Amino acid sequence: MGAKTVNKLAVPGATLHYEVTGSGPVLLLIAGGGTDAGVFSGMVGQLAAEYTVVTYDPRGNSRSRSDGDATDESVEQSAADALALLDAVAGHEPAYVFGTSSGAITGLELITRHPERVRMLVAHEPPCTEVLPDAADARAFFEDVYATYREDGLTAADVVFMMGTGMDDDAMPPMEDLLPEYRELAERMQGNAATFYEHKLLPFTRYVPDLDALRRVADRVVPAAGLESFAHLPGRPIEVVAEHLGWPVVMFPGGHGGYASHPAPFATHLAHLLKTDTL
Repeated sequence: MGAKTVNKLAVPGATLHYEVTGSGPVLLLIAGGGTDAGVFSGMVGQLAAEYTVVTYDPRGNSRSRSDGDATDESVEQSAADALALLDAVAGHEPAYVFGTSSGAITGLELITRHPERVRMLVAHEPPCTEVLPDAADARAFFEDVYATYREDGLTAADVVFMMGTGMDDDAMPPMEDLLPEYRELAERMQGNAATFYEHKLLPFTRYVPDLDALRRVADRVVPAAGLESFAHLPGRPIEVVAEHLGWPVVMFPGGHGGYASHPAPFATHLAHLLKTDTL
């Protein structure tokens, strides 16, 4: 595994913090929600034995600060950021992409707009709930989370969000019980919470994927979910997407955050999937 390099990339309206480790084909890992590159730290070493692993803090999160006042993030802009990173690291070569949660939505938009740049996309639980048959209920839930944040603050919004998405069992241990490196990550995520609720939650959960365009690249899209979370709200939309693609959902260890809770088996499963690439 090569040494990790820490880099900055200027993009329209922001400067992205990104990290590159290893050598070989480029594998871009896209974090979701209020998380950042650090959530993949448990997997990077294992994957970097075979891939040039690129992780980054999404725009507005942690060390990727927006220029000026924060605004609602569009999925199109998020995909443009991912493309800019691929340009910087992979040049014009197609890359492997793994996205989770809203990062999976970014991946879906990236392969829709720039299919020639993605060798394989593993889309892990994209919460694009507009594809669900009960989309109105899901939309109302996320609007309630947003309203709770605006009216009652972060703590109340966290309770509503975690319970309604089945992630209440994923709560982290008390801050004082964490190792220093995980405490730093947890503090960054806490610092991102307001940006997530204010500027990312509704734009991403209202995203409507272009299913016709995705069908045209179905051989390069792997629909994925967590064994412990696929029945909950963030995991359900990928089953609908998978039906349109004509593929079964590939199950990964753990829940919505299985990449962090079960990093070794998750990375092993991901590496095996990437080896099924037919390009």
